[in-house]
Amino acid sequence: MPTIYQIEHLHQPEGWLSPGYLEIGDDGVIVRVSRNRLGDREAVKLAGYGVPGLSNLHSHSFQRALAGRTEFVTSHRAEDNLWTWREEMYRFVDRLTPDDYEALASLVYLEMLQFGTTAVCEFHYVHHRPGGADYDNRTEMSDRLIAAADRTGLGLTLLPVLYAHGGIGKPPEHAQRRFVHSVDGYLALFDELRRRCKDRPTLRVGVALHSLRAVTPDETLTMLAGLNDLDAAAKIHIHVSETAREVAEIMAALGARPVQWLLNNVELNNRWCLVHATHLDASELAGATASGAVAGLCPLTEAMLGDGLFRLVEYHRSGGAWGIGTDSHCSISIAEELRVLECGKRLELRRRNVIARSDNEGDSHTGRVLFDSALAGGEQASGQGGGALVQGRRADLVMLDAESNVLLGHGPETALDAWILGGTQNPVRDVMVAGKWVIRNGRHTEEAAIRDGYRKVMARLTK
Repeated sequence: MPTIYQIEHLHQPEGWLSPGYLEIGDDGVIVRVSRNRLGDREAVKLAGYGVPGLSNLHSHSFQRALAGRTEFVTSHRAEDNLWTWREEMYRFVDRLTPDDYEALASLVYLEMLQFGTTAVCEFHYVHHRPGGADYDNRTEMSDRLIAAADRTGLGLTLLPVLYAHGGIGKPPEHAQRRFVHSVDGYLALFDELRRRCKDRPTLRVGVALHSLRAVTPDETLTMLAGLNDLDAAAKIHIHVSETAREVAEIMAALGARPVQWLLNNVELNNRWCLVHATHLDASELAGATASGAVAGLCPLTEAMLGDGLFRLVEYHRSGGAWGIGTDSHCSISIAEELRVLECGKRLELRRRNVIARSDNEGDSHTGRVLFDSALAGGEQASGQGGGALVQGRRADLVMLDAESNVLLGHGPETALDAWILGGTQNPVRDVMVAGKWVIRNGRHTEEAAIRDGYRKVMARLTK
């Protein structure tokens, strides 16, 4: 029988209902939403702010283990950037076992839920044994991510990655051999995962091209043609224009900037997520906006690696879709990522409230604009079926505690401003995914065991 909730303040696309009534079916889908009582049955009362769960559109879950472990320089390293950090990552990835992979992902997925994320797009490229040999089960490492999502209850959009080269015209390095597929081998992996995961309500399978550095133009076009034969609706993600060096390399090799090459050569549309997209010129920005693709922004990772700042204000005001990923997981809070995104632009532009824009009919609140934009972009990139607490959507509900320090004294008008820009305490109290509570009072039933598993893996990997 459907369950009816009376929520003190319920987020809706056009504002708030205070209170709002939410009816959720046994299948985890929202049946009705109303400002008035629904029927004669008693409603379950939920205090605080009910908001939709966010989709994290870019994750490399195993990189969580590197957080805080690469923050030093040596006399042998003249410059530290993405490329030098990548060397440390490769040394680490070469030691990972399937058990390690699952344990690391389990903690990351648990933390995502605790910060109000209900789905993740996992950009998954560690496919093979160290040295590049296949596992007996070619979906072994994918299966470990699925197991971590199942254990925690997080929605998962699995994005197996096509990775073919170590750079433009370069063979794979030793550690990169774990990532590499031929196009045919990659499509076979995707098809097996797609068919096996069909009809699971919290699991989607899409594709990812690692980058235009790691996949040639011919491989890109061949893979996309094969993909459309298998699943013409699958989501497509790609790392693109993360650094100025990458842009220069692509221009030299392909004769166009990375996003411009995509605009010229593939059907860029709303299936695509352009991860990072940091270094776009005006023409690329306009083309990406018009295409309907999502810009996948990872502000803290981009800051930690010294990549640069996305042209957020121009892109947002032209109607471009964007969402947030936590990428290498130096933070797993999308609220904190949004704060860095907004405040980075404030520093650059030397003014306040850079993304909010009044339409002369009322105030435009920065927290609400940031949250709603990340919500819509994340759902577009993940295809999970949530993204709003409205009839027909999946019931992904996050309850924020109005009594937490960060929200104390606030009302609906400023609650999202306070959460994202007003404090550091995490106000997420309860989290529901597809109609099932997975976090209650900030805790998960598997939390102790997941933490213990992570601790044991790190003890071995960091000897």
